[in-house]
Amino acid sequence: MFSPEPGSRRRAMTHECSVLLPRVCAALAHPRQPRYDDTCLEKLLDWFRSLTALDPGVELVQDNPCLMEFISSVQALPKPSPSILSFSLRLAGILAASESRFQHLQQEKLLVRLFGRDGPLSSAVWEDASVRSGWVNGVHSMMQHQPALRFLCEGGGMDVIFTLQGDPSLFVASAASQLLVHMLTLSVESETTKPLTTKDCDWPACAKMIIKHIEDSLQSSSASHIEQSLKLLTSLFGSCHALWTEVLWLRIAKQIESFLVEETVQVQHMLANLLLKMSRSPVFDTEGSFWALVTSALEHLTPVQAGPLAVRILRLYKCPQDVRIQALTVLLQPMDCILRAASQPLEYAGLLDESVSDPITIESLLSSKSSCASLLCQTLAHLKELLSLVDLPMDLPSTPLLRSLMTILQFCNGFLSPASPLGNTVSRILINNFRVQRSALDVLAALSEQKGCDTLIGSVFDVLLAYLESPNTSPTVLKMTFQATSKWLVRLQEVSCSNSQWQQAEKILEDVFLVLQKRLCSPCWEIRDSSLEFLTVLIKCLTDQDEFRQSLLSSEVPRLTENLLEDPESYVRASAVTAVGHLAFITYFAPESPVVENQCNKENTIAKLQEILSTDPEGFPRRAVISIFIEWVRQGCTGQLEDTEQFVSRVIHTVEHDLDWEVRLGGLELVDIFCHHAFCHFGLPKCPYAPVSSAVTSSIHQNEVLQILCRANLFSFLFRSLCDCDQPVGQRACDLLLNLRVNFYPTFTPRDSRETEDSPVGHSIAWLQRTLRQGSLAKNFPTDGGNGVDFQDPESMMIALGTIDLEELRDELSKSSDHVEKSPQSLLQDILATMGTIEENEADCY
Repeated sequence: MFSPEPGSRRRAMTHECSVLLPRVCAALAHPRQPRYDDTCLEKLLDWFRSLTALDPGVELVQDNPCLMEFISSVQALPKPSPSILSFSLRLAGILAASESRFQHLQQEKLLVRLFGRDGPLSSAVWEDASVRSGWVNGVHSMMQHQPALRFLCEGGGMDVIFTLQGDPSLFVASAASQLLVHMLTLSVESETTKPLTTKDCDWPACAKMIIKHIEDSLQSSSASHIEQSLKLLTSLFGSCHALWTEVLWLRIAKQIESFLVEETVQVQHMLANLLLKMSRSPVFDTEGSFWALVTSALEHLTPVQAGPLAVRILRLYKCPQDVRIQALTVLLQPMDCILRAASQPLEYAGLLDESVSDPITIESLLSSKSSCASLLCQTLAHLKELLSLVDLPMDLPSTPLLRSLMTILQFCNGFLSPASPLGNTVSRILINNFRVQRSALDVLAALSEQKGCDTLIGSVFDVLLAYLESPNTSPTVLKMTFQATSKWLVRLQEVSCSNSQWQQAEKILEDVFLVLQKRLCSPCWEIRDSSLEFLTVLIKCLTDQDEFRQSLLSSEVPRLTENLLEDPESYVRASAVTAVGHLAFITYFAPESPVVENQCNKENTIAKLQEILSTDPEGFPRRAVISIFIEWVRQGCTGQLEDTEQFVSRVIHTVEHDLDWEVRLGGLELVDIFCHHAFCHFGLPKCPYAPVSSAVTSSIHQNEVLQILCRANLFSFLFRSLCDCDQPVGQRACDLLLNLRVNFYPTFTPRDSRETEDSPVGHSIAWLQRTLRQGSLAKNFPTDGGNGVDFQDPESMMIALGTIDLEELRDELSKSSDHVEKSPQSLLQDILATMGTIEENEADCY
């Protein structure tokens, strides 16, 4: 949306725009105008909305009579363009949103001609959906005050809106329903002075008309009319939480409840959505009839329809306990059925003591190929949603739920031979069903954080390892199996530490790394990629565990991982870089690593990564390398400050010319972290980069830091980045230079560049400032020595930090590239240019 120009209310529209507007209105109203881009018209309406929001007075239409003339001209055309007529209807509605302008348009008889029965309603152009949409949107914009309500109710407009609820255009029908909700809310909240009751006489006239329409529709035999009213009520209860909505509910509750038990009209699917919206409203927290209806819905709706309602109920804290138990039962019924289908008689305790729905219904759905997978996926998605909550209102039966999940996964890979007829049917349907596998693995990963599952941890890894080893596991399912395995390995380490079950943990880790070795050699690049990602996650989570480090280093995984740095697929190379970078924390940077033995390998690894950074033709591996180097420097793994200085200098020399802006941005992040370490090394404040006291020692240390930054040639990279063609790079470089200036000039006051311009250094810095103002358009950016700028000279860089207007550069860099083109004036000029009415744009197309 356009931002209004600064100034007084009367001058919200600039003079330039007020000059252009009459010509734009004339162009739009021309009978032979071209079809305009709808985006242009939408932007124009956005501008008018911002103008009218600034000032509710009539000055806008009085000072710009072209607006009224335009609306009248379009309305008078015998065959107006549907898009322009729709635009004029919406514009009139925006203008009439204030009461004063509404009265002004009424006096001109414009509103009657546009929104009354003699307007577009009675013409052939009404057949166009865009005109009907424009009419509804115009009325919606206008409905901000009582005079507008009375105008529509007394002029017969309500019947039009009721009809448009069933419009063949879904957009028009939805807009009409939203309009009725808005009008009902406006009528009640602006025209009532005392609490409402269920009696008709207490309600305002407009609200009474809408409620009667709702009640008549609900009592009709037409399914479409019932659905329209249910959609309206769903929208109303979802958006309005006023006390009067409870009074309305009491008028219609019995009729709504009848739809659950009657089979004459099939609208049950809509009732679940209605109850969902109502459950979010605080009005119904203690309303008994509402919770009774929820209970009835959970019982009568199909499992597919009741599932979303049940999970929403379980997320509520203000909910009767018996309703919550019933909702959980609905949600767990399919999982309980799966558990019972796996063995006859039931080998372990089931999930439920009793059912809400008829168990035969669930069994029937699970026995059908068309519904089995969808029901299970929906149930598993709802369980994942509940498990993701930080504070669940009630406990889930974790152990039997975990058994049910493992049963589903074993059905899917064919590793379970059920004894029951239902189990045989379900297992045939689910074999290799990757949708169900993915959903089940998602929940399995979430269950690793739940209490009560530790006794089954061995069985969980039996299932996970079976999936990891199976050649039938698809790459997508394998990736999710890796994710679940990493979560359960973390849990395994926690359990092993608490009960000293080291042997079980070591055996599982050994089995995992054996499988990982095979997967790293897979001919499928997606599998190699997800295997490397899995390894990286394990290192991040388990690097402190001795058993993990020993199992990893005694396997072939490190060697195979390093080999994949030369993989033909760029995604794999990028993942290999990340994995090798994190492996280094164990192999080279850990305190217990043998220094002499590993020094050569360490240098070889660093050289390989630097080679990838400088020569890899794809961006992903290069981004991965700079990210790893950032992490190494952040963790202090690159040696003493002098060694880190040389390392950073080499990296920056490579990345400053990289074609990938994310690599260059990563280089700036590396500079930031190095500066932080440099200041900390000399005992200067750690905060980026807080000013320090004026003590002599601080001044000396600052000079030392400045010399280090100059030697590493970081200033050349920072100033060059200010002219980068990618905005985020320039902005980040500017932020870093501002931070450095705060540190080197604790009490900064801008210096006049003319003070130093006479000196050779001052002359070169002034030239640098003029170059920087050109931004990304700058050509021949000065390199060391060019035009006298010496980026490695501490004195020159101090003068540059003190004289270059970095705030001005930051403001320029913060502007979007199209900030000029987004102005209202530019939009008006574009519309005129399209018409060919601007002389300099007119040309003979022949």
